[in-house]
Amino acid sequence: MLKRLNTTKFISIAVLATILTACGSTPSQITPMDSQLSLVTASLQPAEYLAKASRADSTEMQNRYALLAAHAFINQGDGNAANKTLASIKSNLVPKAELLAEHKYLTARALELTSTYDAALRELNYPAEWQLADWQMVAYYQFKARLYQLTKQPIEQARQLSLLSTLLPMAQTYEVNDSIWRTLQPLNEQTLLSASQNSADPIFSGWLQLAYIAKHYAINPNELVQHLGNWQHTNPAHPASIKLPTDLEKALTTKPYNPHNIAVLLPLTGPVARIASTIKHGIMSRYLANPDDNVSINFYDTAKGAQLAYQQAIAGGAEFIIGPLLQSEVEKLQQPITTAVVTPDSNNAQAPALIKRVPQLFLNHLDDFTPDHDQFYFALSPAHEASDAAEKLFSDGITTPLVLASNNSVSHRMADSFSKAWEKLTQQAAEIHYYDPGNKMKVTVQKSLGVIDSKERIARVKSLLGNQIQADFRSRRDIDAIYMIAGNKDLPLLKPFIDVNFSVFAEPVPLYTTSRSRVEGNSREVLQELDNLIISDIPWLINSNSETQVVQQLWPTWNYGQKRLYIMGYDALELVGKLAQMRALPGYQFSGRSGILSVTSDGTVNRKLSWSSYHRGSLRPQ
Repeated sequence: MLKRLNTTKFISIAVLATILTACGSTPSQITPMDSQLSLVTASLQPAEYLAKASRADSTEMQNRYALLAAHAFINQGDGNAANKTLASIKSNLVPKAELLAEHKYLTARALELTSTYDAALRELNYPAEWQLADWQMVAYYQFKARLYQLTKQPIEQARQLSLLSTLLPMAQTYEVNDSIWRTLQPLNEQTLLSASQNSADPIFSGWLQLAYIAKHYAINPNELVQHLGNWQHTNPAHPASIKLPTDLEKALTTKPYNPHNIAVLLPLTGPVARIASTIKHGIMSRYLANPDDNVSINFYDTAKGAQLAYQQAIAGGAEFIIGPLLQSEVEKLQQPITTAVVTPDSNNAQAPALIKRVPQLFLNHLDDFTPDHDQFYFALSPAHEASDAAEKLFSDGITTPLVLASNNSVSHRMADSFSKAWEKLTQQAAEIHYYDPGNKMKVTVQKSLGVIDSKERIARVKSLLGNQIQADFRSRRDIDAIYMIAGNKDLPLLKPFIDVNFSVFAEPVPLYTTSRSRVEGNSREVLQELDNLIISDIPWLINSNSETQVVQQLWPTWNYGQKRLYIMGYDALELVGKLAQMRALPGYQFSGRSGILSVTSDGTVNRKLSWSSYHRGSLRPQ
């Protein structure tokens, strides 16, 4: 087996055998078959190799057995023993490229065991003049790709995979090529474009160009096909020109939705009608921004039942359905929908028949559902916003966040979502403290920051030495950020409580919060209290523009929550013609007004919000 890594194996034993055979036919390369002792695998116990090393009659054989012992220690997860073994031969290492490379490789592997990834990358740097067998270069590129993945450098990860693919037989390159594609897909267009212009490797540059084309033109299948043809003409020998990545082939054969009759299911009457009306206004605003005489939009009231509204929409000739809105309504439409029809076989009696299904974009999500190829779920989910915040803090280099959340059901769900996402990213649970309104909020803040414990210690000292002792409280120094899950009425109190409870001995940490915390109104005095606070929200609400001004004039009483629902409706109609391609092409992102939108394989529309910070009472994009 090839060098064992804690990752999915790209190279099978059969592929390795092919590589070794190819190496044997190349006289200029040093191969395990030509060497006195193969270094490809370490199948024995470390002690057995060390014993053989002590009995070896040449320095080279001693080196080889010691390297195999280090390899065996690494297989057992014992990095310390591997390091000691490698150090014992470093000054006496025979200057052969094969041995020098193996020593570097195993040293980097030992560093990986202690999560010292940057040091491992610095160690894993082979001089260009080394002539190594393909099996060593395969292990080298594969391991480097792994390290770049762990250090979150996707461009470099893909570059190493591209180099790896050149060493494999054609039949085995496809899996690696698909891995290159999956690595590049999440990157934004500008990153791909810039990297493609700076690459000296034509094969890798071709991958970057292809990823850019797929992302930039995915919205228009005809343009995508045209630009792919141009790319293939320019890069006829490129691996992806010979066989397109699987996801891209699928996207090219996916037919976009092009409905002429769109039905919208919303609770237009009843207690939720006020909320639903904002979504309706958003849908109509999007339609009026680019009207199409060939497309009609019809609204159906779900107040008397989502299934009845669905039946009415189908009877009205709907080819695509947006909605319903409420989670209970979405659950209802997961069940079979029947209607009574007259059939010849039943002697004109009424008999139930299944209603046909058409593609549908639900305006909510479910925790448990069976994916359907033509069903999608789009929601302004607070839980998703919290998990997105965990990714934001992680990308900002935060390692030990503290979560302060209001003690209610929504905040509990958000805190749980943040914690799960944080644990997935770091394998560490997030520390969460829940507060109740009023004076209890201050107590929770002081307790979570260690201030209460500090003041109690000061009180004990004073009781022993007298009140003349002067001492300031100290706050915790083991946290490097605070994420606040609070309502907009709590935030103007919560942030000042945090500010005043950081001791003079500690640097204040970055403060993050959610869109739910955004304070309504434009009181500059209140907003200035929020200076330096980092907040997430939909891009459309970060900066004032002509659209936001028009909405403010038309509906001056709307709060931020209503405006977000308005934009949800706007984006929902915008998505209709893009959903099929977005689902077929993982990593394709659409810059909507409600965030950067993408679609997972189960049909969930993921939404990444924008981030901004308060500065002198004004929000500034980050």
